[in-house]
Amino acid sequence: MLIARKYWISGRVQGVGFRFFAEREAKSLGLFGYVRNLPDERAEVYAIGDKRSLEAFKRRLAEGPRSALVAQVEEAEEPVDERFTTFDID
Repeated sequence: MLIARKYWISGRVQGVGFRFFAEREAKSLGLFGYVRNLPDERAEVYAIGDKRSLEAFKRRLAEGPRSALVAQVEEAEEPVDERFTTFDID
């Protein structure tokens, strides 16, 4: 069963390759959705997948790439938007 989550990642996550990292990790887990930078210097991620893959993805987001410094990952349940068939940088 597919479910969706939205994540807001704070810390040093802009200008350090975080979006490319999130895209690569999401694709490796077979997730759909997007990652984008927000004006308040956080990153926002919307992901669709099975529960186990989303849990693994959240752990990877909390680690981030070596150049990032993730301070916090907030999570919220979201409705599944079936328009997403890939994972992209927005």
